[in-house]
Amino acid sequence: MNVKTTRKVDLGPFAVGGGHGLFLICGPCVIESRDVVMEIAEMLAEWASKEAVPLIFKASYDKANRTSLGGFRGPGLEEGLAILQEVKTGFGLPILTDIHLPEQAAPVSEVADILQIPAFLCRQTDLLLAAANTKAVVNVKKGQFLAPGDMGPVVEKLEEGGSKRIMLTERGNSFGYNNLVVDMRGLVEMREFGYPVIFDATHSVQRPGAGKGYTAGDGDLAPYLARAAAGVGVDGFFIETHVRPKEAKSDRENLIPFSRLPRLWGQLQAITEILQS
Repeated sequence: MNVKTTRKVDLGPFAVGGGHGLFLICGPCVIESRDVVMEIAEMLAEWASKEAVPLIFKASYDKANRTSLGGFRGPGLEEGLAILQEVKTGFGLPILTDIHLPEQAAPVSEVADILQIPAFLCRQTDLLLAAANTKAVVNVKKGQFLAPGDMGPVVEKLEEGGSKRIMLTERGNSFGYNNLVVDMRGLVEMREFGYPVIFDATHSVQRPGAGKGYTAGDGDLAPYLARAAAGVGVDGFFIETHVRPKEAKSDRENLIPFSRLPRLWGQLQAITEILQS
């Protein structure tokens, strides 16, 4: 089976898409503290360097869509960007983080190489245009409420806004109450737009709102879905991780512990090599 080649997107340290092989977006869900972020970033950077993993570090400075008011949101824009800049400078990793408002696009793009549009906001025209107006790559997570083909107008908005550096991420669709399901056919369909397609293994196994005030999840199933996505064919993977999963302040039930990450990554690479042979 031939997998459609997508457009190359240059991130500086490496390029993604265009047949450049798998890449990984990885890090904690949210910036819990400087010390926690630096610890995770150091471990990821050492592993990525040793195993030649094209790795993008991700963490959110503000999780604006918490289930309840008591949910941990992060340090906020100013402090969060300072920490992400420290990761970028100290470890040489490209940075991805979310934006939620149009006015955040410009200042965040001064630090982040990739601006991520959250799934719930993927159709917000002003937010998309603001992101497209920066020099950053724009990664859009497909909304849980959208069919894969519905990302076409999202891509068109970004292109009209001046961006050709676009990535699209699959993270499952709403399936009844408190549940998501992934239609693997969507990975094939979204590749037809010509831009790199990423599979979000951890958010695809969320149980939204199922934790009585927080989002629960089935983290043990994330590797299964990741391997399935590799078999379909994707450009990269989005995987949230933590060195002490039980202490994670967000998405602790659906992340993949760092201790399990290297073996899974090897499996994903092996599957991809078979598909491309």
